[in-house]
This record gives sequence, structure tokens and C-alpha cells, in this order.
Amino acid sequence: MSKKDKNGHKPHSDGKHGRKSKEDAAPAPVEQAVQAVSAVQPTPTALHMSTPAEPEEQIHLTRKAYDKELARLQIELVKMQEWVRARGLKVVIIFEGRDAAGKGGAIKRITESLNPRVCRVVALPTPTEREKTQWYFQRYTAHLPAAGEMVLFDRSWYNRAGVERVMGFCSEDEYREFLRSVPEFERMLVRSGIILIKYWFSVSDKEQEKRFQARIDDPTKRWKLSPMDMQSRARWVEYSKAKDEMFAHTDIKQAPWYVVNADNKMCARLNCIRHLLSLIPYEDLTPEPIVLPPRQPDHGYVRPPITDQTFVPQVYMPQDEKEDQD
Repeated sequence: MSKKDKNGHKPHSDGKHGRKSKEDAAPAPVEQAVQAVSAVQPTPTALHMSTPAEPEEQIHLTRKAYDKELARLQIELVKMQEWVRARGLKVVIIFEGRDAAGKGGAIKRITESLNPRVCRVVALPTPTEREKTQWYFQRYTAHLPAAGEMVLFDRSWYNRAGVERVMGFCSEDEYREFLRSVPEFERMLVRSGIILIKYWFSVSDKEQEKRFQARIDDPTKRWKLSPMDMQSRARWVEYSKAKDEMFAHTDIKQAPWYVVNADNKMCARLNCIRHLLSLIPYEDLTPEPIVLPPRQPDHGYVRPPITDQTFVPQVYMPQDEKEDQD
């Protein structure tokens, strides 16, 4: 349990978002939360000119240190989730990048400790024939969050600027219209009160080849490889050009792109989560410790015979009764 100040309030574990006054403790309107996020988002120019952290600010990871820091950050994610839910915020986080760049792994680490009723992942399949006749953004808008929800898009409307552009799945006119429309579409989302955050996972040619080969060799990961993945490898330069043009049109002040160096998966996950936590100011709403009530007495209840139930065969049995990690 975290320490409290003299007023009985719990500070943020990093010492940045603790309550300061009664006015601060009052529920803030969604618009104020969006303005707070906008204030810390750099302009596109600042994003591109940013430099890596100074050596004294960097943390060199071992696997043990990674596990410890991930556990700490996941606790902070739970706190942020409770703040989003309690204050009725609407959060959209977009994950884009090269194939095998580690988007799915980062999403998994973000969501695995969160409430699926508050935070959900959207990974849409190929559009149907009917969806192809709709307004391009229509099938995505159906998944936007309501108050108190977070939605993580594992790929998004930016498919049009990437795979559809390179593979010829859209016309030149459709592509150009997308580049014209998406900045205003995203500004409209932000004006409506949605906190929109966009991540691009960047991976080197050499590292992508290594991960593709690992998927080929691992039967549990082979399903991740598709014909489109093979084409993305063969058309590396075309995808690079498409990404550059996409950034030139869509890296806007209201919703800038944040690039994650993803050559090392552990570092990419932690860097992404830490950055995400810094973009949404939140307070610790962890409730007081819960005391379990006593179990209701039987009062003559007789359980039906165990033979009346159908059990799953117990093929696996614990060697020690204490060996139960869940």
C-alpha cells in the first residue's frame, strides 16, 4: 500500500500526479483532460528533432530488470485505467509499423493486467465486399470508445496508406483522398473529446528478417506469417516510401506520430508503456484494502452426489499441493 501525505491522499508512484488540493480532487471535464494531453504532445517538428535520452537517463536492461520494471509499469497502467474509467475519458491508441515489429507483443503487455470491459483491442480482418462500398472510416468508427473506455487498434485506418497503397488494393484517387481526409478526421476525433495516441514501431531490415525466420521455425508462431508478410519483405523500399509519405501528411500537431525503436522487444515494450503513461495525467484511485466477508454458513445444505456431475479428466496432477501459481 502506498504512503499517504498529511491530507490522506496517495501520490503517484513517480511523484508527478498526486492530489494537491480540493480543487484538484474534483472531477475534471473530459475537455480538460484532452487539453492536458495536447499540452504534452510535441509538434511534428519537435517529434522529428527529438534526441535519445542522455546516457545518465537511460536504463540498461537485463531480463530480470525487465520483468521487474514491466510489473511496476503494469501496476501504473491499472491506476491509469481506473482514472480513465472514473473520469469518463475516451482513449484511442493506434499501433502501426512494419510486420514483425513487435506491435502485438506491446499490446499484449499493456492489456494483460487491464479490465477487458474498459480496455479492448480491435484488430479488424480484411474488409468485406459490403464494407468496401462504405465510407472508408465507417468500419473503424463503430469501434471508437464510449466514456470510460480505452481502445487499442492493432493496425487501423492507416492500412490505406500502407498495405493498400503498396499492394494496389486501392486506387490512386482513393489513396489521395485518404491523405486529404485523415488529418481532418483525426482532428474531429480530438475535438469530440477522444484522446488519440499514435505509435509507429520501427524495426531494421536485419531484425525483421531474423524474426520472420524465427516464425518459420516455430510451429506456434507460423500462423503469424501470411502472403502479405512475404510481400512486405520483398517490397521493403516501397513500404518505406509509403511510410514517409504517410508521415508527411498525417504527423499533425493534434495527433502526432510517436516512433518506437523496436529492434529490442523488451526495451520497445517498456519505452512504449512508460511513454503512454506520461501522456495521460492520472491520479492513484486505488481503494482501501478490501476485507473479505465471512462465508455464509451451510444451514443444512447438502451437496448433490459428485457422481451426478461430469468432470474433465484429471490427466495432470500437482506433484505438490502447494504448486499452484494462479
